[in-house]
Amino acid sequence: MPYFLGIDTSNYTTSASVYDSDSGKMIMKKKLLPVRKGECGLRQSDAVFHHVRQLPEIMEELFSGFNGSLAAVGVSSRPRDIEGSYMPCFTVGHSVARSISLVENIPLYTFSHQNGHIAAALYSSQKTDLIGKSFLAFHVSGGTTEAVEVEPDPENVFRIRIAAKTLDLNAGQLIDRVGVMLGLDFPCGMQLERLALKNKEKISPRPTLKGSDCCLSGVQNICEKALKENKKPEYIAALCLGYVEAAIEQMCARLLETRGQMPVVFAGGVMSDKIIREKLQNRFVSYFASPEYSSDNASGTALLCSVRYDADTNQKTL
Repeated sequence: MPYFLGIDTSNYTTSASVYDSDSGKMIMKKKLLPVRKGECGLRQSDAVFHHVRQLPEIMEELFSGFNGSLAAVGVSSRPRDIEGSYMPCFTVGHSVARSISLVENIPLYTFSHQNGHIAAALYSSQKTDLIGKSFLAFHVSGGTTEAVEVEPDPENVFRIRIAAKTLDLNAGQLIDRVGVMLGLDFPCGMQLERLALKNKEKISPRPTLKGSDCCLSGVQNICEKALKENKKPEYIAALCLGYVEAAIEQMCARLLETRGQMPVVFAGGVMSDKIIREKLQNRFVSYFASPEYSSDNASGTALLCSVRYDADTNQKTL
């Protein structure tokens, strides 16, 4: 059986996955990087340190009892497929993947973290048939809030072109800042969602858009004002998530209006939120990653590795 290893050392998660291309089965192991209570993130030097400690533990857990052989290894080596896209934390995974490639004498494929997110969403929503086709994708997380046009690409599997984006704060940053403001632990997404589901008050979000781009920094000010006015935490949580959902909904509607109808794939940690997801599913023909594949993970990278390996193998036999 051909097995493919994927590695991803993102800003907040250490992860590795093995994909069996015959059965379609994915085995994933991951661990969040530790963040001190009351803080909204990590310095890159700290993220690198924690990845160096955690990746061997993840690999040991992943390969415990594994008796197959790897055909290739894939790794997230950069945040996005644009010039100058770089974060030190990805060098940890890249170094380990390169070492495995050399020792095992197997191909090494590098991908962007963003492409891995999109591939993970396709895998978990059972829409891998969209690979090789054009579609619209949203990547919404703590580090990115973008809508991208996706087209086939022989090198990276996906060719990405930004269609819309945030002009200031990322959606995940907003959620974490509001969550920490309410006393929640970082990362705050799941806790903020649970809090918002308790809200009984009406919210009326009016997001700010410029063309198809969104502006989210003002939402933090709105939530801070609500806290000063002694609004309930569940109301503030619902207000924050409501603004994020409304912004994404309007961005998507405007893009489909100008580009025509096409499938829409939603990826990234923010898109695992039930409140946001249900409203968008009711509005658009859309596909979402399941929660475990929404947050940072190496499964999409393992799938992309399989696609690239198959393409290279087929080309060699022609």
